[in-house]
Amino acid sequence: MTSSADVVDELHRRGLIAQSTDEGELRAALAAGPVTYYCGFDPTARSLHVGHLIQFMVLRALQRAGHQPIVLVGGATGLIGDPRPSAERTLNSPELVGEWVERIRARVAPFLDRPAAEQGLLAPVYVNNLEWTAPLSAIDFLRELGKNFRVNRMLAKEAVSARLNSDAGISYTEFSYQILQANDFKELHERHGCTLQTGGSDQWGNLTAGTDLVRRTHGVSVHALGTPLITRADGTKIGKTEGATVWLDPEETSPYAFFQYWLGIDDVDVRAWLPLFSERSPEEVAALIASSEEKPQAREAQRALAEELTRLVHGEDELRQAEAAGRALFGRAELAELGAATLEAALSEAGTTTVEGEWPTLAALLQQSGLCSSLSDARRTVKEGGAYLNNVRIADGEARPVSSDVLPGGWLVLRRGRRTVAGVRRAEVSAV
Repeated sequence: MTSSADVVDELHRRGLIAQSTDEGELRAALAAGPVTYYCGFDPTARSLHVGHLIQFMVLRALQRAGHQPIVLVGGATGLIGDPRPSAERTLNSPELVGEWVERIRARVAPFLDRPAAEQGLLAPVYVNNLEWTAPLSAIDFLRELGKNFRVNRMLAKEAVSARLNSDAGISYTEFSYQILQANDFKELHERHGCTLQTGGSDQWGNLTAGTDLVRRTHGVSVHALGTPLITRADGTKIGKTEGATVWLDPEETSPYAFFQYWLGIDDVDVRAWLPLFSERSPEEVAALIASSEEKPQAREAQRALAEELTRLVHGEDELRQAEAAGRALFGRAELAELGAATLEAALSEAGTTTVEGEWPTLAALLQQSGLCSSLSDARRTVKEGGAYLNNVRIADGEARPVSSDVLPGGWLVLRRGRRTVAGVRRAEVSAV
C-alpha cells in the first residue's frame, strides 16, 4: 500500500500528472490524512473506452494510499455535453442518458470495489449529479452560481474559443457546461468534504472552475489534478483501431478483442504506456521496457500489459478465455474447450463467412472464406499442407465437414498457414 506522503511521487513517476494546482499544498493535504477526491464520467455513450483507463489508474493509486474515492456519473452533465472543439454535441434523451448512467456505473464498480473488498481500502461512493442539478431553478442557477463566473475566463477555455472562431459557433447550453461541472465540486465539498478533483488535462478549465467556485462560496482552497492526454506514436488517439473505438463494456468490445488490442500495440507505444497503465513495481516495469528494446519480437511487454488490463477490466475468467482463444485459433490449444461466446468473439475479429445449405467441400470453403483466391489456389494450398480445419491439417480438399467437426456455436475454424484464420458457419445453424 502506497503511503499518503508518497502517492504524488508515484503519480509523477508513472507520468500520470500533467497539471496540478498548488502541488505543495496538495502534498501536505494528502500527507495529513485521508482526503476525499472525485472523478466524473459523463454518459455520452453506452460505455467508457480505454482512454478513460488513465483516470482509473489515478483513482486506484489514491485509494491504495488510503484516500476516499467518489465516482460521479453525470446524469445531468451528460444531458448537456462538454463542448467539443469542432461541433455541437447531439442532445440525447433523458431516458437514454439514464440508461447509460446505469451501464457505466455497473462497469466502473470493479475498478474500485474489488480492491476495497480484498485489501480493506476505503470503498468508493457513487453519485449522480442529476440529484442536485435537476431541482436547481433557472433563477437559482443565475443568482447562486452564475454570479461567481466571469465570462472572459469562460471564453478563454480552449474548446470554447475554438468554437467561437469557427462557423459552428457555440450554444449557450454547451457554454454553460463548465458552471454545472464546477457546481459538482461545490456540492461534493458540501456533502462529502471532497477537496480534490481529478480529470484529463483537456478538462483543466472545468477543473479549475470548480476550485474557484469552492473558494468563492466557502473560502477554502481545494485541489485539481490533470492527467496527460494519451496518443499513439503516430498521433492517433489511444483506443482507436482501424477506425473503431476500444470500449470497456464487453458488449461493445469483446474481452478477446480488448486483449488483442493491447497485444498488438506498437513497441514505441508499449514503452510509453507501461508506466501509465501498469500497477507493477518500478523494477518490473523497467525490466519489461528493457525486454521490449532488446527483444521486440518477443512482445513480452505487450503481453504483460494485455494480461494486466484484461484482468483488471474483465476479470480472471475472461482473461483466461481470451488467452485460450488466441492460442486455439493459431493451433496451440484445443478449440473445443472455448465457449461459444468467446469463439464467436475471436472469429469476429478474424473474419467470418456464412454458407447456405449443405456444407461444400473444404476447398470451396477455403475459397468462400477468403483464405484462398480460387478453387485451384485452395487445392494447391491443401496439397502443400498449408490448410487446416479446426487446427487439423486438411488432407483432402474434396472432403466435406461432418457433424463432429462443428464447434460450439455452429462454427468451423479454417486456417491457412500459421496466422490467417476465418470462421465459417451454415446459415441455418444458430449460435448456442
